[in-house]
Amino acid sequence: MGASPPNQEGGGMSSDLLRKAFLWIFVSLTAFFLLAPTLVIVPMSFTTTSTLEFPPVGFTFDWYGKILAAADWQIALVNSLVVAVATAILATILGTAAALTLHAHDFPGKTVVIGLLLSPMVTPVIVLAVGMYMVFARWGLAATHVGMIIAHTVLAIPFVIVSVLASVRMVNPSLALASAGLGAGHWLTFRRVTLPLILPGVISGAVFSFITSWDEVVIAIFLADSSTRTVPIMIWNQVRANLDPATAAVGTVLILLSTIGVLLSYKFKESK
Repeated sequence: MGASPPNQEGGGMSSDLLRKAFLWIFVSLTAFFLLAPTLVIVPMSFTTTSTLEFPPVGFTFDWYGKILAAADWQIALVNSLVVAVATAILATILGTAAALTLHAHDFPGKTVVIGLLLSPMVTPVIVLAVGMYMVFARWGLAATHVGMIIAHTVLAIPFVIVSVLASVRMVNPSLALASAGLGAGHWLTFRRVTLPLILPGVISGAVFSFITSWDEVVIAIFLADSSTRTVPIMIWNQVRANLDPATAAVGTVLILLSTIGVLLSYKFKESK
């Protein structure tokens, strides 16, 4: 009779280990299924042949050198960085202000306003691209960096709103009230109390805004010309005209930068 409880406990531990092992196997297989088609271009970017092959033949960095030495790729890279950084800054400022306003105030039609602000996340990009092109062409914003930044900001703001709203809802409202009770104004309370507490959400929104702009191609095709085209447009043109390992090299760089951004955002959240 005394031996029964340990056996039951051991059986329960064994069952838990089996469930955890099955869960990890399932998650690993799912992740592999989702990532393998994307990551396969990474080894293909180091091939020594002039065509895309898998498995790759040999190993060389020549295709990366080709991209860095080409003037059109350099211009596209600068354009992408300028647009993505400006988009991240503008979307973060506007999205954070919108999220804080939505959190602090209740008003008629608030749900409708939230739906409108988040609608770019669910609206087909081609629909947004056509509409923006028609409007921006009349306003003289087509084929300009300003037009591209505004268009990408529209796409990025919803990510900032969602991220900041999730953070601000975790903040104790009594802290702002205590700050006001001690004589601090709205701006000082925001800068010294609210902002440090919601900073992980703000940083995450900024990172996703950058990635959204950095990877976007549909709207860019409609709005850009030869002097404002971005890296995704160059990849698209390369795929249509001459698919070679240089395309895989650029794709690898895009994947690397996006991954670094996500990891930094996750690490910053953990540190907080």
